[in-house]
Amino acid sequence: MDLVQLLAESPVAAALRRSVILYPLANASHILGIALLVGPILALDLRLLGAFAGAPIGLIGPVLVRVAGIGLALTLLTGALLFSVRPDAYLANPAFQLKLALILAGLANILLLHRAASWRSALAGGGISARVRAGAAASAMIWVAALLAGRWIAFVE
Repeated sequence: MDLVQLLAESPVAAALRRSVILYPLANASHILGIALLVGPILALDLRLLGAFAGAPIGLIGPVLVRVAGIGLALTLLTGALLFSVRPDAYLANPAFQLKLALILAGLANILLLHRAASWRSALAGGGISARVRAGAAASAMIWVAALLAGRWIAFVE
């Protein structure tokens, strides 16, 4: 038995399929996680791109990053629950595949950006480098695209 089949036959997946309340709660929690993830990321990206110039990056940046981290954790947990209900169908869905690829790209972008000295300089009140601005622009596009791909899952088979 492969891992996907084990997941689909797990007690958690079975409970989600049987319950009239568990799946909707997991779905609503997933949406909350997405809001907590994408909202702060877009706010920070917009600030790095020049919007909200009166808001110090050193003040709002760490808070927004922490909130996005909480959103990421909630989204991954609830996404795994939702995935467990129909893993074969999701894995075969091109929109789901695209969503996963975009999430990985978004996470890679975050890692690259946050490891850069120019990121630490921006948080410390220094100027915002072209590298940081490019990372913010890429981030905004990637996370919005991931959000759209996630919505398309239901419409693509």
